[in-house]
Amino acid sequence: MAPRTLVVVRHCKAERQAPTDFERRLSDRGRADGTALGSWLAEQGVHADAALVSAAQRTDETWDVVSAAAGWTCRPRLSRTLYLADEDGVLTQLREVDEDARTVVVVGHNPTMHALAVWLDDGDGDAEARAAIASSYPTSAATVLDVNVAWADLAPGAATVRAVHVGRG
Repeated sequence: MAPRTLVVVRHCKAERQAPTDFERRLSDRGRADGTALGSWLAEQGVHADAALVSAAQRTDETWDVVSAAAGWTCRPRLSRTLYLADEDGVLTQLREVDEDARTVVVVGHNPTMHALAVWLDDGDGDAEARAAIASSYPTSAATVLDVNVAWADLAPGAATVRAVHVGRG
């Protein structure tokens, strides 16, 4: 089986106020950070085949900004349940991704995105990147993981951390 890539992204910086938390939009800084993150992902040769994105306003906008800067054209699957999902809930949704997808991007919220990146880590990846995700997962953080199992078999410890980056524009 050819290796797969999973990119775990925490949404970019959002406005503090909105009628509901679900409706919070990206701030100007969040848009700049998302552009920087998308450019970095493009430089790393990451090309998304599929995306699972929380349906919250700030995550949907994060996808729009990051994917535009990265040059990705795939349409995301917006998931309302991803908004409040824990890492097991995200894994359940990732296991349903089409097996033809080589690279999948998931855009969500903390603490889940942080926990997911740590939970998937098999301990064999880049030591500096692993140390970076162990301590914090700020807005605009992305972890690029190599996955050597089918999406349907994705489980804790089933991926290797290749790189971590925090977009700052």
